[in-house]
Amino acid sequence: MASARVVVALLAVSSAFLAVSGQKYNAIFSFGDSMSDTGNLCVNGAPAGLTLTQPPYGETFFGRATCRCSDGRLVVDFLAEHYGLPLLKPSKQGGADFKKGANMAIIGATTMDSSFFQSLGIGDKIWNNGPLNTQIQWFQQLMPSICGSTQACKSYLSKSLFVLGEFGGNDYNAQIFGRYSPEQASGQSGTIVDAIGKGVDQLISLGATSIVVPGVLPVGCFPIYLTLYQTSNSGDYDQYGCLKRFNALSSRHNQLLQAKVTSLQGKYPGARIMYADFYSHVYDMVKSPGSYGFSTNLMACCGAGGGKYNYKNSARCGMAGASACGNPSASLSWDGIHLTEAAYKKIADGWVSGAYCHPAIGA
Repeated sequence: MASARVVVALLAVSSAFLAVSGQKYNAIFSFGDSMSDTGNLCVNGAPAGLTLTQPPYGETFFGRATCRCSDGRLVVDFLAEHYGLPLLKPSKQGGADFKKGANMAIIGATTMDSSFFQSLGIGDKIWNNGPLNTQIQWFQQLMPSICGSTQACKSYLSKSLFVLGEFGGNDYNAQIFGRYSPEQASGQSGTIVDAIGKGVDQLISLGATSIVVPGVLPVGCFPIYLTLYQTSNSGDYDQYGCLKRFNALSSRHNQLLQAKVTSLQGKYPGARIMYADFYSHVYDMVKSPGSYGFSTNLMACCGAGGGKYNYKNSARCGMAGASACGNPSASLSWDGIHLTEAAYKKIADGWVSGAYCHPAIGA
């Protein structure tokens, strides 16, 4: 009788573990920008002057620069590890096996094609050709080597996880670094979100049934914006030191994107479309850094900018004279534009558990 109780207890523990660890996937396929690029921009030779190919990028986990915009792993890396899959190879890596996953994300990627920015008179602000539509084309080119026939792909991809973004950040960056105010850029949010929705449509038509759609981040809390657009008016900042106008832009995008995801969930009841709340999680880290193990929240760990935010365009991380802080895991911001590995790990955990992803990836 005692042994039977032990068996029952073990089965209960096993069932609980399976419930926590979540469903398993054949593969992970990622799309996006510098928040998730694992090497596409560099795989065929890094562009001249690209600082992220230099130390101390990658120092925390890889011990070398890997073309990731961080000191170590990214959210997609942690998701792959959680589900027992290899770290995602960049889709442009020749001769690679992509059956367990591929990363189409590329630094500088936008949601919209170049014609959109040309119509706004800011085509010169787009330096990289890897928008959402192009990344989906890259994926389609890989599909025969991943899963074979159209029917076989439908089955294989239905048991794979897709991460569509974050998209939108560079669409707004191009406008703001061009000639548009955050309020004017917000006027394009509907168009940008509609394009993301069409991306979901395309992936589902190819066979995807589990798609994570992240929102954009609270860029008004990032050292690059805090440095370039700092003002002497205290009313421009919230109680945590973030620029309100820029966070309002992010919030507007995310409101529209959440509504779009809800609509897509109704349109595709057989699919699992998940909204990942990048904004709320990062903003919570800004509000209560100590709760997440951070001693700094608005200052870049790596750079030579000095001052309140340690950011300067001409003295960025990876440039001569720049260095990393002694303990990157105690910082939220890595280089003033991107986050540390420690922050990305917490974000991935929040997406899997459902604390910051609805519904949870792991549910």
